[in-house]
Amino acid sequence: MLRRVQGPSRGHPSPLPPRQRLILAGGGHSHALVLQMWRMRPALRPAATEVVLVNRASTALYSGMVPALVAGLCRREACAIDLRRLCALAGATFVQAEIRGLDLRARELALAGRPPLRFDRLSLDVGAQTAAPSGALPVKPLEPFLAWSAALAPGRVLRLRGGGAAAVELALAFRARGFAPRLLLRGRELHLGSAAANRAGERLLAEAGIAVEREVADGVLADLACTGSRAPQWLAAAGLPVDPASGRVLTEATLAVCGHPDLFASGDCGLMATAPRPASGVWAVRAAPELATNLRRSLRGEALRRWRPQSRALQLLGDGGLDPGGPRALACWGALALGPSRWLWRWKAHIDRRFMECFAVPATQPPPTGSALACRGCAAKLAARPLEGALRRLDPLGGSPPRDDAVVVAAAADGALLLQSVDGFPALVEDPWLNARLTTLHACSDLWACGAAVESVQALVTVPAAAPHLQEDVLVQTLAGVRSVLEPLGAHLLGGHTLEGRDGAGLTLALTVNGRVRPERHWPKGPLRPGDALLLSRPLGSGVLFAAAMAGAAEPGWLDAALELLLQSQAPLVELLSHHGCHACTDITGFGLLGHLGEMVAASPAWKVRVALDVAALPAMAGALEVLECGFASSLAPSNAEALALLAGPIQLASPPGGDASPMAAARQALLIDPQTCGPLLAALPAARAPAALAAMQAAGFEGAAIIGRVLV
Repeated sequence: MLRRVQGPSRGHPSPLPPRQRLILAGGGHSHALVLQMWRMRPALRPAATEVVLVNRASTALYSGMVPALVAGLCRREACAIDLRRLCALAGATFVQAEIRGLDLRARELALAGRPPLRFDRLSLDVGAQTAAPSGALPVKPLEPFLAWSAALAPGRVLRLRGGGAAAVELALAFRARGFAPRLLLRGRELHLGSAAANRAGERLLAEAGIAVEREVADGVLADLACTGSRAPQWLAAAGLPVDPASGRVLTEATLAVCGHPDLFASGDCGLMATAPRPASGVWAVRAAPELATNLRRSLRGEALRRWRPQSRALQLLGDGGLDPGGPRALACWGALALGPSRWLWRWKAHIDRRFMECFAVPATQPPPTGSALACRGCAAKLAARPLEGALRRLDPLGGSPPRDDAVVVAAAADGALLLQSVDGFPALVEDPWLNARLTTLHACSDLWACGAAVESVQALVTVPAAAPHLQEDVLVQTLAGVRSVLEPLGAHLLGGHTLEGRDGAGLTLALTVNGRVRPERHWPKGPLRPGDALLLSRPLGSGVLFAAAMAGAAEPGWLDAALELLLQSQAPLVELLSHHGCHACTDITGFGLLGHLGEMVAASPAWKVRVALDVAALPAMAGALEVLECGFASSLAPSNAEALALLAGPIQLASPPGGDASPMAAARQALLIDPQTCGPLLAALPAARAPAALAAMQAAGFEGAAIIGRVLV
């Protein structure tokens, strides 16, 4: 049974707890700018309100620069908004999830693979999807299209269906990259907004040698579709008023949805009923200040302000850089068309650069040693010295404290050993469902490192102070995240205990994990045996990556890749390692690889073993070595550095890369003491069987596994 207790207040003032929740559904231009406004002027952010941004990706691409990206005129990082970082700076929670629907009566946003999120106010900026004919790849959503275009080999013929600005710009961009694009039109003319713009567009296409096929039947196959867009179907399915032609949600001049004053819509998924405008990033950008104002007014119960959008917008089309003198652009304004010219391109590039610069975070220097921000996740655990000192004081005659990852609590009637472990930490990420998955995988790894199967779990959840309905939702998301790990294992969440955090305390989750293993398959941490190989199941670096993320120094792709790695269950490795003769194992967590390997060495007193560790073979997560070279470190790393003394004793480094004084050698040594959340398993098995075990692990989806050392004879 889950119980709730309120701890005593310490008498310190605490921030006003949230009373309501605003969900920003979608990471479009309007929502990104709203968050940016709140970041720059926190006083404008709605008070006592939990703000949650939900988006399928951690970055939002600025659509105005996508053709330049395709043409190779800019890097992806130059046109990607880091939503995770933006939320952190604006005091919002980022939830990476695919939106599946909306329940207006229950006031819930349905998400794929997880419980819905409740809201008090909802703002929709979920973009639009290209209405693609069968067989053609839609240009929107942009992420699949960009992955497809990046994998294309130059020289091939590309058939693009569409005659609007997107189709023309992308055809020119692909031509600049060495492709042979052909533009397929349903009618005779382009659709660039005016006869003058159409004529200028035709000249650009002719100069580039791009063939235009006219009056092409709908059934003719194409590679790419730029054929107009429709808002996601779930908007209409939810019962919202929509434009029949485009599926876009109809709004008042206040951007509130017609007939639904607590819902708002903007960007490509919204359409002002009294002043319709085409789906364009221009209108999304212009709407952002009014949206920010009216969201705040709505949450405070004040009258909303009407928006009067401009009647037309300037359109600048790039030519992909085909001209030998440099990129050019065409300007279209109403019935007028100007260019193409290089100065228009410079103007367009200036506008695009200014837009992206408003989201830029100043470069952050690594903090001085000892003053790093306190890390969360497993890096928040107590350092080794005070932990072991306290245990020795409690039992001065008992010797060293137990070293195994899970303790044997009893033997079952069938002879199996019953194991138990406990683990937990302050939330590593703000999303309670995702944090619960990470915490559960981390806690279960203690049993997997002993060769055991997980059977049951109890949870201790500390929920931040907030309105009761918000606390209920945090608890639902947290427990659902725990169960999402346990259910595939056939394990059960038995119950637990709840607390309310006071004085600004955040979400914390701790788990007691129970399992069983046959005695002959039970793996202790040691002893290691001379001739053993040491096998690491996946790369290191989570501690320093999340520390760098707190300082704004980690690229979004690094964190995406790290989370994908950490969310991979290591349960399949138990049977695999057992089959290949594993006899000692541990999981690498807060004390880092060197600290936990030192425990394995200490558990081998009869052999007095020495370990040769191949530091060059250590797998590192993307970006980990880069931020280590820059001087970033987790707040637990300085205390973990005491384990470096092992390098002058039983553990020796083989072939340090680049010499002991090189920055890369220093970064790889720092990787040895980096604390890990959901860290890898470190297994000892006969050296003759290690290559087959490694091949089996990589075939099972653990591509980053590596043989990192050997136990010396």
